[in-house]
Amino acid sequence: MKKILTIILVILFYCNTAFTAKLSNDVVSGSNFKKSLTGNYYKKYGMQVVDKKDGHPVRAGEKSIRFEIRSGDCGKDKDGGWNDCKKDRERHELSAKYRVSKGERWYAWSIYLPEDFINVYPVSTMLGQFHQEKKHVIWMFKNGPGGYWIENYVKGFTSEKRNILSKQEMLGKWNDVMVNVNWTHEEDGFFKIWVNNKLAYDYKGQTKSKGVKTYYKFGIYRSWISKYKSYYKVKEVPTQVVYFDEVRTGKTKEKVIGNLK
Repeated sequence: MKKILTIILVILFYCNTAFTAKLSNDVVSGSNFKKSLTGNYYKKYGMQVVDKKDGHPVRAGEKSIRFEIRSGDCGKDKDGGWNDCKKDRERHELSAKYRVSKGERWYAWSIYLPEDFINVYPVSTMLGQFHQEKKHVIWMFKNGPGGYWIENYVKGFTSEKRNILSKQEMLGKWNDVMVNVNWTHEEDGFFKIWVNNKLAYDYKGQTKSKGVKTYYKFGIYRSWISKYKSYYKVKEVPTQVVYFDEVRTGKTKEKVIGNLK
């Protein structure tokens, strides 16, 4: 009996380790993160903490987080309720364990697209999102036809799209993004975005659904990949790489400034 319990504990330990991403304060703070939809599909190259000394771009400190998505990189959740492979999707993302039901919060991250980054539009490519527990996504940061776009999906459909960075501003350079939001299902909410210290988006109104908690996700998430294959008459979607650094969450602006002070 003791031997069986020991085996079970070992299995649970390694399963938990597999699903949790160990990230230092050099790259994140304010929340722990887990790999999104891991199963056996999350590739080793999918998410890596990389070092400046090895030639990788780093916004501050010595390290950054590198995501890579290749054609066929699809996953599913542990209970089988969602399967990217069956829903025309691919992803390598990290999901925050820090959840918020209501109130004001601050979020920040720096993002870098290599100069050879290939846009795969009309595929919907998300490079960051705010989601709700057991409910629909509410705010999406997309590559779109190029650059960086914010999409308001609070009501369960796209009510607004806004370009906050052009393609030229994104490629080959770091961009700092900071969000100040009041999470509420009422109309007194707000969602503000600063890009490189300039206010780029200022929304007022409902920011989430009633009675659910919100959380942040980042990485690469591609939806409707068949559109690219059909349009270009190819069998695979090009590989994409994106870097994130200085990913911070907190109740005040000072908590998310991090190493960019």
